[in-house]
Amino acid sequence: MAGVEAVSRLAALLERRQKLTDELKEAPYDIILYLRRAAIYADLAYPDLATGDAYRALLLTDEISDESFEYHEQTYEAMSAYVSTSDGALRDVLQGVAPAGLAEEIAATSVSEPSGNEVTPDLTACQKLASVAAIRCYQILSLNLLLCGSLRSAHSFCERGLAADASNAELQQIKKLIDTAARKRLRLSNDVGYNSADLPERGLVRREVYPWNTYEPDRFSAESLAFLNGELAQAAPKCEVRATELPILTEQGSQGDGSNNKGAAATCWQLGVFAKEPIAPGEPVLREYSLLTANNRSKQSACDACGTELPTLAEIGKKKKNAKDGDDVVAAPVSCPECYDTVFCDEFCFEQAQEKYHPSVCETDVDSIAKDPKDARDSDDALYVLLLARLLAMAAHQECHPLEVNEIKYIWGDFMPSATNAKGSASGEELSLSVSSPAMAAMAAAGGIPPAAWSLPFSFEANIATPLHILEKMDLDVFAELAQYDVWVLNTAYSKFRGTASARKSRRDGRPDVAAVHPLWCLANHDCDPNVTWEWGGRMVLWARDERVQLDKDKAEGRTRPGGITAGQEILNHYCDVNLPVQLRREWASGSLGGACMCQRCKNEAAVEAEKEEA
Repeated sequence: MAGVEAVSRLAALLERRQKLTDELKEAPYDIILYLRRAAIYADLAYPDLATGDAYRALLLTDEISDESFEYHEQTYEAMSAYVSTSDGALRDVLQGVAPAGLAEEIAATSVSEPSGNEVTPDLTACQKLASVAAIRCYQILSLNLLLCGSLRSAHSFCERGLAADASNAELQQIKKLIDTAARKRLRLSNDVGYNSADLPERGLVRREVYPWNTYEPDRFSAESLAFLNGELAQAAPKCEVRATELPILTEQGSQGDGSNNKGAAATCWQLGVFAKEPIAPGEPVLREYSLLTANNRSKQSACDACGTELPTLAEIGKKKKNAKDGDDVVAAPVSCPECYDTVFCDEFCFEQAQEKYHPSVCETDVDSIAKDPKDARDSDDALYVLLLARLLAMAAHQECHPLEVNEIKYIWGDFMPSATNAKGSASGEELSLSVSSPAMAAMAAAGGIPPAAWSLPFSFEANIATPLHILEKMDLDVFAELAQYDVWVLNTAYSKFRGTASARKSRRDGRPDVAAVHPLWCLANHDCDPNVTWEWGGRMVLWARDERVQLDKDKAEGRTRPGGITAGQEILNHYCDVNLPVQLRREWASGSLGGACMCQRCKNEAAVEAEKEEA
C-alpha cells in the first residue's frame, strides 16, 4: 500500500510541476509561481532545480524594487495580481515568512486612486510583498544548496536572508544546520570559528533523464541510427554505429565486480562504434571536426571555432606537417570583422563559426566569462562552463532548443533512473523542504554530503549563476525563455559533457585549457584496454593502436600485443590515461562518468589489488 501511495504522490507532484511550468510560460515574471514550483521541486528531491527557481524569483524581487530595471514593469504587473487578494495559495507560499494577516493588510491598502475605470495596484504594496517573498527565496536557496552540498553558497544566502530579517525562525534553524555541516566538513569542534570562504562549494545532484524531458531521442531507433551512420560515413568510412551491451558502472567499493544478486554481470544497452572492415595498425579510424569547443585562457592563441593553436608569423605560408591533398600550406588566421579579438585559424573555421554560432555572441563580451581561473583545480569546471556557453550560442543562433543541437542530441549522459536518484538518505527517506525533518538533520550531521546515487557535479556558480550571466550577456531574456534555459536543461547538457569532452593541457603550466565535444568520437565506448588512441588538434583523429596496452600479465611474460582492428570488432576508445593504476582510473570514472569503470581490465586488476590487501 505504501508503494502505491508513493507512486500516486509522485504522479500528483509531477502533474503540479507541469501545471506551474505551463503557467510560467504565460507569466514568466511571476515571483510567486517560481516559489510554488521551487517547493514542488524540493518535494520531488530536486534541490538544485528548487535553487534555480528560487534564484530567478530573487532576481525578480530586485527588479520590482527599482523602476529603472529592465524587467520592472513586467514584475510589477505580475505582482499586482497578488496584492489585491488574500487567497490561501499566496499564504501557503509565504508560510513561515509573512506575519499573520499580512496578505489581508496588503489587500486593504493595495490600490491607488482610480484612473478612469481602472484600479491601479499600489507599487509600494507590490514591493512590500516582494520583500517578503525575497525572505522565502533565501530560505529555499540556503536549505536546498545545503542539500546539494554547496555549503559556501548555502551559508552566503542564509546570511543575506538573516541580514534582511534577523528574527526569521526558519533561517535561524537553517543556519544551525549549515553550521553543523560546516564543522563536520572542516573537522572543527563547536568552540572553533571558521571562515565561510573555506567551505566546500562543489556538491552533487541527480544525473538523470528528467521525467518531463521530451528532447532525449530514442537513440536505438532506425531513424537515429540512420542519421548517426550518415554522419559517421563521412568521418569514419570503415565504421558503423550499432547497439552494444555494456557493464553498468558501480559505486567505488560497492558491488565491485558489477554483479547482481544472481552473480551475472549487471549490464545496459548503449551505442557503440564497430569496424565494418579490417583496420591496420596505425591507420586512421575517424577524423572529426567540431565547433563545440572551449578555451579558458583569455590570451590563449587558439582558434575560437576549432580550438587548434594559431600559427606563428614564421609558420604562415610554410608547408604543414603531415600535409594531405593540397591542404599543405599554413594559412593566415582570420579575425572577425566586428569583434577583432575573436580569431579563427583559417577562412573555413570563420565561415563555420558564422554559420553555426558566432553572430549570437559577437561583440557581447561572453568570451571574458570564466577565463583564467586562479586555482588550477577550477580549470576543468571553467571549461565545462565555457562548453555550455558555446552550446547556448549554437542553440540561439540556430534557433533551436539547446538539447536539439546535433553536437549533443545523441550523446548519452550516463544517467541514473529517476527512482534511484529520488532517495535522499541511506534509510531511503525522501528529501523534504522541512528544516526539522530527520533527513535534513542526517544531511547536516554528515557534513552536507549528498546521497551516494547523485553523481552530477554541481555548484551554484557553474550550474545557475554563471549560465544566467552568459544568457544576459547574449541579450536573452532568462525569464521569458525559461523553457529553453531552465536549470534541468543546463544540467542535462552538463551530464552529456562530463566524461565525453576531451581536453588539451597547456604546454606552459600543464593545466587543461582547451576542451571540445566530438559527438561521433565519444560514441566509441571507453575501455582501459583500448584498440585505438587519439589526437586532437583542430580535428579529432582516432588511430588504430600499433600495440595494445601492456597488461600486468604481458609485462610479467615480457611480451607485447599487436594492434589493428578486425571486421566486426568494437572500437574501444579511452577517455583517461590508461597507464594509470586501476584505483586512479576508477577515481576518474567516478568523477566523470558517475561510477567505477567496469571494463575487464579494471575488474581483473581490482581483484588482484583486493587479494594483496587481504594477504
